[in-house]
Amino acid sequence: MNMNKYRILVVDDEESLCEILKFNLEKEGYDVVTALSAEEALALDLANFDLMILDIMMGELSGFGLARILRKRSETSETPIIFCSALDSEADKIKGLDIGADDYISKPFSVAEVLARVRSVLRRSKRAPQSTATNDAPAEEVQSADESIIRFESLVVNDRDKSCTIDNEEVLLTRKEFDILVLLLSNRGTILSREQIMKRVWSEEVVVLDRTIDVNITRLRKKLGIYGNQIITRTGYGYGFKI
Repeated sequence: MNMNKYRILVVDDEESLCEILKFNLEKEGYDVVTALSAEEALALDLANFDLMILDIMMGELSGFGLARILRKRSETSETPIIFCSALDSEADKIKGLDIGADDYISKPFSVAEVLARVRSVLRRSKRAPQSTATNDAPAEEVQSADESIIRFESLVVNDRDKSCTIDNEEVLLTRKEFDILVLLLSNRGTILSREQIMKRVWSEEVVVLDRTIDVNITRLRKKLGIYGNQIITRTGYGYGFKI
């Protein structure tokens, strides 16, 4: 896919940093728009962006607050978000991922790292429909005639249009939550290690904490309601979806 189709929004109250990121991202072929505050960003047509890079400590509305708003809006609920912040504690990173971010970069950072993270997130968000399919475990019993659709009772996951429904009601999932659900359903009855989940859902370019996977699983269970109980934990190892 042509990178020129990717539009990136950079939101940071440091104008010089916005200019540096804009310059380097545009050199890579991306279309970049900058905003110096969360409020300025919210005044834009946010549905037109493929990725957002957000600072956290900004004015009255923080990057965390902006991300929460974005995740509640249908037009931006699945837009990839990368936090880029001087807040670098594990608690801050977990909070950012729990809100629904796709990645978290600590300042100071190298431009090369940011570009690699951007490529990684965009690659995952725009992947081919079958990229999360797996041959490691049979899933014929939950696959429909259309192999992009996986069913479990009233839970229906469509890997083509990235949708999830329960009793025909849409369940809004982040990219990571959706990818994890597809992976677990496609390997129904098999316990996958955290390392396996990490490699399939996150690129090797991204450093992912075990806690990051746990946070996404916890959030996914809550969103799936009664079907969240189908996701089982093997303590100290990983997760699976019950047969």
